[in-house]
Amino acid sequence: MKLSARNILRGKVVKIVKGAVNSEVTLELPGGIQVVSVITNQSVKSLSLKKNLEAYVVVKASNVMIAVD
Repeated sequence: MKLSARNILRGKVVKIVKGAVNSEVTLELPGGIQVVSVITNQSVKSLSLKKNLEAYVVVKASNVMIAVD
């Protein structure tokens, strides 16, 4: 797999919540941090996503914000 994105994190699928059109997919990274992505149900099917499958979080954004109180 070759991508232009520089933020590629390996994790494991821990939860998939299917909706009418989209699914909420949660990956757990090493150390226990969880990342949630909303993707189409068709993408879940075509990637054969299921619980405990190793997968990647790929982040490519023009900006990432950080905030504090």
